[in-house]
Amino acid sequence: MKTIRGQISDSGPEVTEDFVTPPLSAQQRKEALESVAEYRQKSKMNVSLQERQKSQLLQLRYLMEDYIKTLPYDTRYYFGYFLQEYISRLGRKNKEFAEEIGIEPTELSQLINRHRYPNDKIIVRLELHSNKNFPAIMWFRLLEKEKSFELLNNIELRNAERVHIKHKLDYSL
Repeated sequence: MKTIRGQISDSGPEVTEDFVTPPLSAQQRKEALESVAEYRQKSKMNVSLQERQKSQLLQLRYLMEDYIKTLPYDTRYYFGYFLQEYISRLGRKNKEFAEEIGIEPTELSQLINRHRYPNDKIIVRLELHSNKNFPAIMWFRLLEKEKSFELLNNIELRNAERVHIKHKLDYSL
């Protein structure tokens, strides 16, 4: 048995006007949204720079993890994209960050702009720089996903290397 507005009912739940919220007028809705926005702004002001940075880095880490787990390669997301995001969320300039991990700014630029792949030393330095919050294996998997896509879709390389094959298998598995 359920009690609804002081009455007992055996027939199950009843919908009454007491349970329905009247719609807000346009003015009330606007005021409510402004109030929520003001509250959010005030709460943002109380968050320290370090907490904001942690939040942004955690968001980046989740984005990287999700991207690594997804099957298709997305050309918007590549090693250099995530590296640039990491640097910007730290609030560093590229030159400053290059110094922090012990590489030349030009090398960093080449990594970010897809002119060069990082070697294992760079990947480990990124892990160490992040205090293991961004493990080397995560950076490696991003790179692996990018290189796999490029290898599968590089028709010019396949055509250029085809001339070196003297004999190939007569069958497919």
